[in-house]
Amino acid sequence: MSDISPISIRPPRWLLKPAVEGAAELAADMGVSPLMAQLLVQRGITTVEQARDFLVPKLASLGDPTVLPEMNQAVERMLRAVDHKENVVLYGDYDVDGVTSMALMHLILKAYGLNTHLFLPTRMEEGYGLSHDGIAKCYEQFGRPDLLIALDCGTTSLTEVARLKADGVDCVIVDHHELSPLGKPDCLALVNPKLGKDHHYFCTAGLVFKVSHALLKARMLESYDLKETLDLVALGTVADLVPLIDENRLLVRRGLEALAQTTRHGLKALKQIAGVEGLVQTHHVGFRLGPRLNAAGRLDTAATALNLLLADNDALGTELAEQLEAHNKDRQNVEHAVHAEAEAMLANIGEIDKVSAIVLGSRNWHPGVIGIVASRISRLCHRPTILVSIDENGIGKGSGRSIPGFSLVEAIEICTEHLLGGGGHAMAAGISVKEENIDAFRTAFQNAAREALSKEEMTAVLELDAEVRLRDLSLNFFESYKLLEPFGQKNTEPLFLCRRVNPRLPGRTMKEKHLRIMLTQDGASMEARWFNAPIGKLPPAPWDVAMRIQRGWFRGVEQWQLTLEAVRTAE
Repeated sequence: MSDISPISIRPPRWLLKPAVEGAAELAADMGVSPLMAQLLVQRGITTVEQARDFLVPKLASLGDPTVLPEMNQAVERMLRAVDHKENVVLYGDYDVDGVTSMALMHLILKAYGLNTHLFLPTRMEEGYGLSHDGIAKCYEQFGRPDLLIALDCGTTSLTEVARLKADGVDCVIVDHHELSPLGKPDCLALVNPKLGKDHHYFCTAGLVFKVSHALLKARMLESYDLKETLDLVALGTVADLVPLIDENRLLVRRGLEALAQTTRHGLKALKQIAGVEGLVQTHHVGFRLGPRLNAAGRLDTAATALNLLLADNDALGTELAEQLEAHNKDRQNVEHAVHAEAEAMLANIGEIDKVSAIVLGSRNWHPGVIGIVASRISRLCHRPTILVSIDENGIGKGSGRSIPGFSLVEAIEICTEHLLGGGGHAMAAGISVKEENIDAFRTAFQNAAREALSKEEMTAVLELDAEVRLRDLSLNFFESYKLLEPFGQKNTEPLFLCRRVNPRLPGRTMKEKHLRIMLTQDGASMEARWFNAPIGKLPPAPWDVAMRIQRGWFRGVEQWQLTLEAVRTAE
């Protein structure tokens, strides 16, 4: 995908975090390098005990699942459904968290001898969440259920849940989304951490794991090993971009290990087709496995992804993995077309410094990919961005991504007079708008951004965690450094500053746009890769580099290398 070059974008400010207090003491107490101690203290870890719990977390430390809101009511109702062989529908969502939650709940109830019906709404027909159209289709396919378990949706579906109750259908909701300002739905149980003060970091896959744990505490199953489901938990948790803190971090750490060794027929095939071998890290889920699982739901139905997770033989797993790969290529082509048209629109904006926010719309755009493109544009231009897909009736569905310091939800509230509806989170939200009101909404949205954001906040910052020298990067450091993984939300991968390094030019060009190059500093050397390097326009050496220290797996051997995020001529 091409860079957006016609517009002028100010380069980010490099900002090195200040030294932290207590790092020297922690380094001495633990016998680790000062650099490693600094990274730990930056994460709020100041004692040896905290560091051990963080670096080597144990499943035995998982908390009691029944402390989650309304968990006991949910477990009691599910076990009653098991005992009476009731008609139970699992109603999910079409993203990775949705399908992994469905698979997890289906597997635990199946282990108790209950075969559930699986219902996934389609993006284009029933739309997101627990909807009246979706409920009607459920009834049509499976009859009126005794119990409907809504997964990764339902928290704000007050009228839909009331309809289920009126129809004599019991409803249990397991979800992590924000509550409606109008209150909670009138269901038998709402297992949602947002009802309480703790555990807000879970996605629904993590919550279904906790539900499974609670079911097993209430009624043990010798044949069911909960640890064997951690591969699915890790997939949903990483793909849903929830914070990798506390129990989430432990579940993902162990889940990625399980994913590397998974025996699931579909996941084995998906890993092979995505080129994921040996070591599995969060970026493999975020950029290889997750997009393929998401692709079907973006353009068609997520049933392919769910069926892959539940495939019971290699032939079926391979067939479904190939279908997801084809869906993903279709998604990439559709996304490329949307991005190209958005580029052309951006070229007409001119200097981005004079624009506080970006709102673009087209009748040519597929609603399933506009969020991805909005995210790309927001990162590139460092501006709140909303892309709107307009249907044949002139109704636009928009997807937005924001930057730190600007809440999309608050801005949507300010601009509500121009919209049919909208909501979401501070950093990601959706809107619906009539085509003729897009210009008025754009003006109001840009005014809201202009008032909320300072010029400094509208300049991207490259935040550097620590300064290193190449000689600091020893095997001992690598062994301790990898214990900081898994990296993700709230446990971000460190970005390091290394000053005055000399590149051995010209290096090796890969795919005409990436560079593999050896860096040297004071007699120490290490290989680095630079994706989307400005081939032919490299800055004069020596360089200051912003870089990540990353490990990989090649022919069964762990390897370490540097990945360059940004380069400038040394100051």
